[in-house]
Amino acid sequence: MRTGTTSRKVRPVLVLSPDIRNRWASDILVIPLSTQIRPAPTHVLLDRGEGGLPHASVAKCEQITCLDKGVLEPRPIGRPLTDDRLHQIEDAVLIALGIRREPL
Repeated sequence: MRTGTTSRKVRPVLVLSPDIRNRWASDILVIPLSTQIRPAPTHVLLDRGEGGLPHASVAKCEQITCLDKGVLEPRPIGRPLTDDRLHQIEDAVLIALGIRREPL
């Protein structure tokens, strides 16, 4: 998790792009996080403290965006997410892209 500026707000973001891309590109693919928790098939709930988050938040996987490296804090705010949580993020991204249908 890192902090970046999205839509004129400073908020935590989940870096989605792989490290190899991030080393060479001028921007980074991210998923914005919000403390406005609203259930949706493309949202993944993250608990307070998870990834260094100060509050419970939701990863808005339908809002994948690119941020210039210059607007990101240089260091992650906490530890990486667990593999289980990353699989939930992956599923939500695939639903957002229309590759996978939402569960019944």
